Order: sequence, then structure tokens, then C-alpha cells
Amino acid sequence: MFDLNSIIVILTIPATAVMAASAAIQAVRFDFDLFGATFLAVITAVGGGTIRDILIGATPVFWLRDITFLITAVPVGIITYFIVARMQGGQGQRFRLLSYFDAVGLALFTLVGVKVAINAGISPVMAAILGGITGVGGGMLRDVLCGVTPTILKSDFYATLSLIGAALYLFSVPYLGEEISLASSFALITVVRIAIVARNAT
Repeated sequence: MFDLNSIIVILTIPATAVMAASAAIQAVRFDFDLFGATFLAVITAVGGGTIRDILIGATPVFWLRDITFLITAVPVGIITYFIVARMQGGQGQRFRLLSYFDAVGLALFTLVGVKVAINAGISPVMAAILGGITGVGGGMLRDVLCGVTPTILKSDFYATLSLIGAALYLFSVPYLGEEISLASSFALITVVRIAIVARNAT
């Protein structure tokens, strides 16, 4: 059985990786150079968690206390940038790939945000909201830096899905336990988000 801090780290590392990858994909779509793509990857990977930590007064923020997350974001961003830049299929395929990574990152960071908030003694309702902020924050910063309308403002069921997933976790964990509740919430957010993206692409 993992303790709370271990669960947070276990969730945050893959969340950091997939959000960094989503940023690198977006960087290729907007013709960023390698430095710009790496910068965007880092901002996207740590953005939501940074907003959350500032709101709950957890300073220095998480990536200043543990360099693991920067060490994860930078190489993932660089590698993804080079792979995607050489992909065949054009912008449509890149956008779908971005959306799939974004769905996974949304789910993981939502759950990270809830766990961090609960660990800080925040009430369940506010923990769900902070989970949503953590989930959507990095992607919002990514889109703003690319000069496009953030997904949270134009995409159906994006922020709402994050909040529903956070609420599902908080409601179910006393009855189903940690592992099942995390898996259920992750699956809900990811599967529904990918289904919405697939529907809109047809």
C-alpha cells in the first residue's frame, strides 16, 4: 500500500511527461523552434500545479522543491518535438495526437490536484475545484502562449469533465478504496474526453 506522498509522486511524473509531450506537439503545429518547444513543454507540465500550489500557499512550488519534474519535462519535450516534426499525416493527425495526450494529462493532473489539496487540509469541495485547476491549468497556459483560444473556453465538457472526475474520486474512495477510485476517475476523464475528441473529428 502506497502512502499519500508516494501516490502524488507516482501520478505527477507521468502527468508531467504527457503534458510536456502535448506541448511539444503543439509547438510543432505552430512552428516553434527547439528552445520554444522546450520552454512550452516545461510551462505546460508544471503550470497547473504551480497555480494550485500558489493558491494553497505551498511555496516553494512543487517543481522548485523536487527537480524530478523538470528532469522529466525537458527530455520528453525535446524527444517528442523531434518525433512529431518528422511525422507524416499533417496537422490533423498532430491535433488528434495532441488531444489524446491532453486527455491523459487532464485526468492525471486532476487527480494529483485533488490529492495535494486533501493532503493540505483543504475541504473536499475545494479539493475538487483545485483538482480541476491543476488539470486544466497547464493546457490553458500552453494555448495562451501559442496564441489560440484555450481549450477550457471553447471545448465541450473539458473543465466540467475534470470536476466530475475529481468529485467521483472523492465520493468513491471511502467505499471503493484508493486504487479503484483512482482508476475509475482516471478512466472516466480519459475515455470520455477521447470519445468527445473522436466524435468532433468525424
